[in-house]
Amino acid sequence: MSIKRIARHLVQHHWRAKQIFPPKVLARIEQAIKQGETTHSGQVRFVVEGALDGGPLFRNQPARERALDVFSHLRIWDTAHNNGVLIYLLLADRDVEIIADRGIDAKVGAAGWETICRAMEAEFRSGQFERGVIDGIASVSRELAEHFPPGGPHRNELPDAPVVM
Repeated sequence: MSIKRIARHLVQHHWRAKQIFPPKVLARIEQAIKQGETTHSGQVRFVVEGALDGGPLFRNQPARERALDVFSHLRIWDTAHNNGVLIYLLLADRDVEIIADRGIDAKVGAAGWETICRAMEAEFRSGQFERGVIDGIASVSRELAEHFPPGGPHRNELPDAPVVM
């Protein structure tokens, strides 16, 4: 466990996420998710966590493992076509993780998701958080549209509102 990482998480409290993602930005992100979901039959969720607390921090939980916990907690895996996708941002680690259910993950693969994550992180490094998230949602939506085009009755299985933890 790195003392540097613990210090970064203790200093980078949750206020940072709320500062970078105020209600107006969250509303635009929600709109981007809604718009993207008109082009495919998948489900997209965006979660930003300012820093880890308690157990996850002191267990030295990596961002990927934390994203898997969030994916499960929000039941993103619980979609009819196994095509739910979580875009998870852990601000204190400056790390983006995409967790996709097996239906879409088998088609895009780790390398495809990693490309989207790295593009988002590049935007974040230049201070363009809103643009990075919206571009990431658009990229995920393009993958979903290619493999799960809209067809038949489409119901929104998961909330579109971003989650700030």
